[in-house]
Amino acid sequence: MKKNVCVLFLFIVCNSVAQNGLGSWNILNVTMKINSKWSVFTEGQIRSLSFYDDFHYYEIKVGATYKIKPNFSVTTGIGDYNTYSEGGNFEKPMQNNEIRTWAQVNLKNPFDYIVFEHRYRAEQRFTSNGYRNRFRYRLSAVVPLQGKKIVPKTFYLSAWNEIFFTDNEPFFERNRLFIGGGYEFSESLAIQTGYIHQFDYKINDETGRDFFNLTLLYNFDLKKKEKHDFHPSTND
Repeated sequence: MKKNVCVLFLFIVCNSVAQNGLGSWNILNVTMKINSKWSVFTEGQIRSLSFYDDFHYYEIKVGATYKIKPNFSVTTGIGDYNTYSEGGNFEKPMQNNEIRTWAQVNLKNPFDYIVFEHRYRAEQRFTSNGYRNRFRYRLSAVVPLQGKKIVPKTFYLSAWNEIFFTDNEPFFERNRLFIGGGYEFSESLAIQTGYIHQFDYKINDETGRDFFNLTLLYNFDLKKKEKHDFHPSTND
């Protein structure tokens, strides 16, 4: 019954965003756990300003995470980010080409069946418009709809809000909000969908928009010696 309700909900959401001109925001995230401390990841994204049309942006990145404690880890990564002009599919001229590196701290706060996560990130942005620093803070929450943990065959709700700052006036740059949910098929595979609202303040490489988000999360463990709690999260 819950599967049928989710499929119906997804159909209604897709139809609604198509009618209201929302963009699409698509993510594929692959994470490989090397051992109890180290994991590596790669993530690709493609975005459009209309519902699966007017594609204007894509990115791909790789990185590594080191778990210091069960709920405390650090991550570093590097990526290639490309923004095109509006009005078509990857319409030229390109508005921004960027190589970005970053370092971040991840803190999880389990509270009964809700898992909160704090993410603090410092980015170094080498763009076609010059070098820029940026700092980001994201607070997220994940709630399983069955039981107290996200295990295989579990539906869940997910929400997060992230703020972006720079070291130049006016300092505040962007706010990004996500509300949605997902389903874990197995310990290795989950799908997530929802709504993203992005508000930009005097930013010159992408305008604020509303997006329909679809994310595929694939995780695998090289050791496969112990089960792990699944915490759906992207590296965006």
